[in-house]
Amino acid sequence: MAKNAGERILVADDDATSRKLLTRILTRAGFGCTEVPDGIAALKALQADPPELLLLDYDMPGMNGAEVLKQLRHDANSNIAQIPAIMLTGHGGEESEVLCLEAGADDFVTKPINEAVLRARIDTQLRLRSMRSQLQEQNDELEAWRRNLERDLEAARLTQQSLIPQKPPTLPGWEIAACYRPVIQVGGDIYGWLRMADSRTLFWMVDATGHGASAALLTTLAKLLFHHGTAENNQPAQVMEAVNNDFRSIFGARSFMTAMCVALDATTGRAGIVGAGHPPLLVARAGGRTESISSSAPPLGLLERTEFVETSVDLEPGDAFLLYTDGIYGSEHEDNPRLSATRLAERLQPLAESAQALLDRVVEATEMGGNGEALPDDVAAIAVRRSL
Repeated sequence: MAKNAGERILVADDDATSRKLLTRILTRAGFGCTEVPDGIAALKALQADPPELLLLDYDMPGMNGAEVLKQLRHDANSNIAQIPAIMLTGHGGEESEVLCLEAGADDFVTKPINEAVLRARIDTQLRLRSMRSQLQEQNDELEAWRRNLERDLEAARLTQQSLIPQKPPTLPGWEIAACYRPVIQVGGDIYGWLRMADSRTLFWMVDATGHGASAALLTTLAKLLFHHGTAENNQPAQVMEAVNNDFRSIFGARSFMTAMCVALDATTGRAGIVGAGHPPLLVARAGGRTESISSSAPPLGLLERTEFVETSVDLEPGDAFLLYTDGIYGSEHEDNPRLSATRLAERLQPLAESAQALLDRVVEATEMGGNGEALPDDVAAIAVRRSL
C-alpha cells in the first residue's frame, strides 16, 4: 500500500484496545488516524471533518454500526454519504456479512483483525473512492461541456432562425406557405425568396450535407451566395451557376449541397425551374394531375463546370407548385413505407383549397409515416398556389 499521510481514516470502536491496535496499524501504513468511542461521536466527527474512509465496529452501545451507517448514507451532503465504510465485526459467517452489507457497508473485516487483510480491504476501498472521484470529475466536465454545447446550439438556432424568412412575400394573385422543422436545434435546410432585376420572384431552397452546426454554417453561406448570385444575374440558370462557382471556390469538392430555384413571374404565371441534385419540383394542376420536374444538374459544389438547364412551366389559376427537401419523405416503416416523389405527388391531389392547406397535408403525411418517432432528417417546404 502506498503511504499517504494526506488520507485520513476515522476509527469508531467502543473497545479502547481495538482502537489502539487499529491506530497503530494505520499509522504504520502512513495514514492519518482519528479515534472515536461510539456511533454518536462518529457521526459528529464525520460532519466536522469528513475522512477518506470509515472503520466502524458493528457492536457498539447506544448506536450500533448499522444505525450509524443508515444515518450516514442518508446524509444530504453526498461527499459525506458516499464515504467508504468497512465494518468491523466479531460475528463470522454469511449472515453477519449480509447484515453488514445491508446496513450500507462497502466491505467488512472479521475480528480478531488480520493486519494484511485489513490493509488490503482499505487499499481496495480507497482505490474505488479515487476511481469514483475521477469518474465524477469526468461527469462534471461532460455536463459542463453539454451545457456549453446547448448554449452554442441555441445561439446557432437563433442565428439560423433569423436567416429563414418568418413571413411569406406578398404577391397579388398568389398564396404562399412555408415550413421548416430541423431534426435538432439547427439543421442543413434553408430557403428564401428574392426579387430579381426583372421583377420576378426567385424562390430557392438548399439542403446541405449533414446536420447540426456544420450544416447550419453551410446554409448561412448558401443564403449569402444566392443573394449575391441573384444581384448579378437575371436568369435562374445563371444564378445557380454563380452559386456553384462561388461555393466550389470556397470548398473545392469537399462539401456539396442540393438546391432548386423557381423564378416566378407573378403577372403571367410563367415559372423557370432549375435544380441541382434536388428532389423534383411538383406542379399540382387544378385539373387533377401532378407534374414532376427533376433536377438537371448534380449537387452544387461537386463539379467545376456544370450545365444548368432551365425548365419552364405555365401556372394557371388554381395550380400550385411544391418546393421541398428530401426530409419530407419521412422514415421507413413496415406499415407505412417512406414517401417518394411519386407517392408525394399523389398526395397533392385532389388539390387543396389553399397553399397552407396543401402544405399542411404534405407535412401531416410525413409525420404519420414516422409512427410518432422523431423525423430522421430536416424538413423544409414551400407551397405556392395561383389564386382562382
